[in-house]
Amino acid sequence: MNKAVRVILSPEAEDVYRYLNERAPSSKLERSILNAVNKKVELIKANIHYGDPISKEKIPKEYVQRYDVKNLFRVELPQFWRMLYTLKAGDSEIEIISFVLNIEPHPAYDKRFGYKKK
Repeated sequence: MNKAVRVILSPEAEDVYRYLNERAPSSKLERSILNAVNKKVELIKANIHYGDPISKEKIPKEYVQRYDVKNLFRVELPQFWRMLYTLKAGDSEIEIISFVLNIEPHPAYDKRFGYKKK
């Protein structure tokens, strides 16, 4: 029996998702990012380890403190945007929650992880 996978957005990811939805009808860029987010969420539901794992020592402290993150995955989106998610056990024994922490452009992602421009 497969475990159910529920995808939940953090407040920050929810804000970006709402923004993308508002802008998508009039902006090709936001529409392409929104469509990619929706497709990637479905891929994550089908395979919870879809994204690229991020090593534990690189997980931002803010995620550990705010969301008790113990694992983190990165999914690439169009225009160098990134979606970050973590996996948690659900309320029942047969549920996994894929918790989307952030959807952000590459410069914000680089800053969050302390990457420097070359």
